[in-house]
Amino acid sequence: MLRLKNINTYYGQVHALRNVSLHLAKGEIVTLIGANGAGKTTLLNTLSAITPARSGEILFQGEGIAALAPDRIVDLGISQVPEGRQVFKPLSVEDNLDLGAYLRYRKKEKGAIKEDLEMVYALFPRLRERRKQMAGTLSGGEQQMLAIGRALMARPKLLLLDEPSMGLAPLVVQEIFRVIKTLRSEKGTTVLLVEQNAKAALGMADRGYVLETGKMILEGVASELLENREVQRAYLGKEKKEIWER
Repeated sequence: MLRLKNINTYYGQVHALRNVSLHLAKGEIVTLIGANGAGKTTLLNTLSAITPARSGEILFQGEGIAALAPDRIVDLGISQVPEGRQVFKPLSVEDNLDLGAYLRYRKKEKGAIKEDLEMVYALFPRLRERRKQMAGTLSGGEQQMLAIGRALMARPKLLLLDEPSMGLAPLVVQEIFRVIKTLRSEKGTTVLLVEQNAKAALGMADRGYVLETGKMILEGVASELLENREVQRAYLGKEKKEIWER
């Protein structure tokens, strides 16, 4: 479904992504892990055309998309849930969700949009309860649900998730990850997940990539990466190391 070939992205003179390549098959959950500053968010922003690549190739369903504008990327079926939620705080929950479908309103898909709104409320019942509430008054977990729901209103084939567990309580993280798995199993949504919670991300993913200082240094089946010594040392922390040593 998605293939990146030798992508190079810059911020001014800073070379943020260096010859990065990866691929996702339809229906996969693939996770991207790495330390702060490794280039994970840059990679998602490159895919969304927020920070376009200077060179390399991006193919989505066989079509080259590296030169397209962000709205065209969304229209083709790629939606991003940004790091830090970035909901429209003065607007209601329902208005935020409606904004996620703005391109579809141009196509006069009001009936389908209403169905998808009900789908989002079924996934996140708390959003239905708070649908008239200003987004800025929601808890962090509720705002994350809203950010995911807003992206889903574009009816994406590929969902890009940037640190969805950041700053959330463990029970809320479990709920978010449950929804991600449900989207794949029930909707067939393909997911590229950026996460610092490497253990949880690899535990739910099919495959994983490790990004370090803008370079892809490792890739493999998620279960194998969980057992990789270097991944354990750098990203899974002391708890995983102790379990492995027993």
